[in-house]
Amino acid sequence: MTNQQPRPDDAVLGGLSQAPIDGVVLGGIEGVRQKLASDNEAVKREGVLQALNYGDKGIEMLFKTLELETNRGVWQLAYQKLEGHIGELQARLGQYSFPPRIGTTNTNWYEYENVTVNRRGEIIQRTPGRARYYREDLGNGVYLDMVYIAGGTFLMGAPASEHKSFDSERPQHRVIVPEFWIGKYQVTQAQWEAITGSNPSKFKGANRPVERVTWDKCQEFCRKLSGWIGKRYRLPSEAEWEYACRAGTTTPFNSGETITTELANYNGRENYAEERKGQYRGETVEIGSFPPNAWGLYDMHGNVQEWCEDGWHINYQGAPTDGSAWTNNLNLPKSCVLRGGSWVSSPKNCRSSSYDLSNIRVNNTISGLRLVLLSDRS
Repeated sequence: MTNQQPRPDDAVLGGLSQAPIDGVVLGGIEGVRQKLASDNEAVKREGVLQALNYGDKGIEMLFKTLELETNRGVWQLAYQKLEGHIGELQARLGQYSFPPRIGTTNTNWYEYENVTVNRRGEIIQRTPGRARYYREDLGNGVYLDMVYIAGGTFLMGAPASEHKSFDSERPQHRVIVPEFWIGKYQVTQAQWEAITGSNPSKFKGANRPVERVTWDKCQEFCRKLSGWIGKRYRLPSEAEWEYACRAGTTTPFNSGETITTELANYNGRENYAEERKGQYRGETVEIGSFPPNAWGLYDMHGNVQEWCEDGWHINYQGAPTDGSAWTNNLNLPKSCVLRGGSWVSSPKNCRSSSYDLSNIRVNNTISGLRLVLLSDRS
């Protein structure tokens, strides 16, 4: 060994003020910080184990881990290391619990570009956007991104003047929707398998949406995920879904007056307005393959239909106006609502106000899901 003394932020043992020469660790405290920020669980664990070699700064890094970390195993390891290190930390540790509260400190922002088209399907506007999201670590490199949706009021359903709309989408009614978090994408096969250990989909692909899932199975998935993570995940209400899909628009699609197969995965052999007919892919595609809506949500039109909490209804007469699910009509035979259309749907059935129904125990290759997470203030 050389006689070189460690720098102030090189590794020292357990917070000792006098660092031994052999205490230097490759990368120093910055190397540990990078490990704790890694997407790899094993690397994060290694960072936790090394952090206490950096005295008070390492302790603060572990407390930051308790504040932000969403992987239960990594969080518990950090807690255990702090718990066994110094007795006076006990009172401070008592302020932390898993999972960490969702707030401004453990969320991030992402940027995107939203497009608007005219009746001919021509792009007439490109709008940059920025949205806040929360990332849930499901382990083994699988993540779930939830986007924050501010509460607000919107007009739900379609006016009689909307091209190819149905009477079942009326009467239009004003709905007040509280804030919530919704999946940035449809639930993928990798995410479903991480929670259930199985993959029922026909069109295989880790980043394709899961399909061939019944409403009952989606409820079971939400219960398992909620129990494992410690937060309340569920299917969206119809009102939440349409509010998030529209993203402030009142047009038939969140892209404008029509849609094209460059913007969504549906049956492009049919058209909706004056746009050219497009591609019929005949299967699902990977999530995020098309531009998002104005609030940064992907695939709200097409790919797979998305189950909602609501039971089937013939129209919106008497529908809730507070954003909640319409569940007082869940009578046998139980059928529930699906939204958004799918890879096999005609464009009229992918509109923001369009909805379909299916028995809760029926699965097929067009049905999937998107998750909602309640806000801390809900």
